[in-house]
Amino acid sequence: MALLCTVCFKAVQRRSETFDMEFTGLYSASLQNDKLSSGSVPSLFDSPMERYLKAKQSVQHFTVTQLGLAIFSNESSNKYVVHSYNFFLFPSTWGVTDVEFTLSASSIQFLSHYGFDYNKFLKDGIPYMNEAQEKILHQYLLEGSRKVSSALDRDALKKAIDEVTCWIAAAEEEETMILQDLSGYQVLEVQLVLRHALRNVWTQPLGIKKVMVKKVSPQRRRLLENSPDDCCQKELILRSARGFTNLFQILVQAKKPLVGHNMLMDLMHLHDKFYKPLPESYEEFKGNIHNLFPVLIDTKTVTKSIWKKCQFPLRSSLLEVYAVLCSSNLNPKDSMCPKIALASECSRYAEKKSPHEAGYDAFLCGSVLLKSAHLLLCTSTDGALEADPCFPQYLSVLAEYLNKVNFIRGGVSSINFSGEDVPCHHPPLLVVHVRGWPGLNERQIYQEFKALCRFDVRRLSKNQFLLLSNKFKQVRLVLRDYKHHPHLRVSVYGHWRHSPGVNCLLQVSGVVALWSVLAFVLGGATCCLF
Repeated sequence: MALLCTVCFKAVQRRSETFDMEFTGLYSASLQNDKLSSGSVPSLFDSPMERYLKAKQSVQHFTVTQLGLAIFSNESSNKYVVHSYNFFLFPSTWGVTDVEFTLSASSIQFLSHYGFDYNKFLKDGIPYMNEAQEKILHQYLLEGSRKVSSALDRDALKKAIDEVTCWIAAAEEEETMILQDLSGYQVLEVQLVLRHALRNVWTQPLGIKKVMVKKVSPQRRRLLENSPDDCCQKELILRSARGFTNLFQILVQAKKPLVGHNMLMDLMHLHDKFYKPLPESYEEFKGNIHNLFPVLIDTKTVTKSIWKKCQFPLRSSLLEVYAVLCSSNLNPKDSMCPKIALASECSRYAEKKSPHEAGYDAFLCGSVLLKSAHLLLCTSTDGALEADPCFPQYLSVLAEYLNKVNFIRGGVSSINFSGEDVPCHHPPLLVVHVRGWPGLNERQIYQEFKALCRFDVRRLSKNQFLLLSNKFKQVRLVLRDYKHHPHLRVSVYGHWRHSPGVNCLLQVSGVVALWSVLAFVLGGATCCLF
């Protein structure tokens, strides 16, 4: 808690905060009934709303294991000192709260490969809760409930009560005893249960694993209960149970620019875990995030957009992007480049790379932002900077990227949290007509084209499938190589030609027209007979 207080103090005073999160999984396998179309995996066919609803299900299945926060302090015009923190998080288990979450084997294996400490996550993770969970806990405390959440806690409580009951019978007033080996919320639960059951005792925590029990008179007990320093007051219990959420609320109040890398899933977890459960409405989610964090900067959006302007080589990982920006060829270390120094307590990140440790990735993310902004500023002024750039200048040159969060493989290139989403331009949609190959499904179509190129597949009708790629070259290759395929006829999709709705309407119109002609002809023939 002392560390959280320190971070809160620094967060209010600094220029910007960059963050990174690690999860127990990304996309839920249980939701992937059809991986290539309606599952939770991103698809080029996804609109922002469809993607949000897919991701929402995954966010509700998984939890946050680690959150990194790097606070950048602008010590002078172009010098930044970074305090980077790494928080292991674990859902609050106080009272009736018992959160269920899923583990993805591939994500666990991935994090293990990079040295993730699961003991710290499970045993020492800082609790957190959203507003809905806090409301339930508040009601629980108001009702004076003493329900304990786990069998482990019940055993610890029973042992503590037995010890105190045996001791208090022979104890004198003001005599004390110490309960040992308590952990987490047991320290609070033991005190609440003992105070409720025994009116002649008082309790006080000693550190994080011990509780002192004192025998007192009823009069002395009443005085102590009214003390403002009593750790068992309801507001103090709530503050303790909120844990990391207290820091989240400080970050929200600070209204500093929040910086991330490919941060859509991170923002959804922030909303769901620390603010409120994710709403059904995509627009409501966007509005909530914008109210919480009015200035968002996604370094993935920035670097993806400037690669042509600045001859910036495309790289996928954050560490690769950082390495490119640190290279002397792209971003020479002139006197005006931002100088980034890690604070002494974070020096291990300067000595050793720690990819996929959230605190380290948060440091990389902020560094990428400053170096990208400097590169843009040099480009916009043809390198003729008259003085050391300041942070507001960097924000100014980044203006077109503010609040635009990268959208992986979908109908837009980025989500605009302060306005309308702008559709992106994909290569033309292709339609595959299947002949003489019964029972073909999306997965088989995907496998058929996989060796040549990468398409997302969606069924159009019984014998037709849509193919969508983000590369024009792949579209041209498929149209050329499948021109004479015996079973698959590939062509550019045309709405009036291929849309099932249009075809149905044309068929109905044709039937109506035919009946009209027949009625006219037969009606005319009948008239001739008379």
